[in-house]
Amino acid sequence: MDEKKETFHYTYSASRQQEIKRIREKYMLPTQEEDKMELLRKLDAGVAKPGTIISLIVGIISTLIFGVGMCCVLVWTDLFVQGIVIGLVGLAGVMSAYPLYVAITKKQHAKVAPEIIRLTDELMK
Repeated sequence: MDEKKETFHYTYSASRQQEIKRIREKYMLPTQEEDKMELLRKLDAGVAKPGTIISLIVGIISTLIFGVGMCCVLVWTDLFVQGIVIGLVGLAGVMSAYPLYVAITKKQHAKVAPEIIRLTDELMK
């Protein structure tokens, strides 16, 4: 009698399984809890953005104004007094950038806080 030896061969690749899971997760619909968590992350990340953007713009423009004032004082000596005034305006702008950031961020915190509290209460249950 002819005896057949049947064997089973299986190779496991952890990296391949991870890639398969990653691809699969892209096409799965998110659950309601995942949607809420994603919304919570977006709200939290978006709180500081407006303050950061505005304070950076104010700081950069003020630094340039301060530089123009320095040029007036150091290079164009006939504009010495105007250069000091321009430099002080630029310095005031630079000094106001951080308090501006803090004020805008506090305002955003107050605006977003009720929604974040509601979402965290739902997710913690």
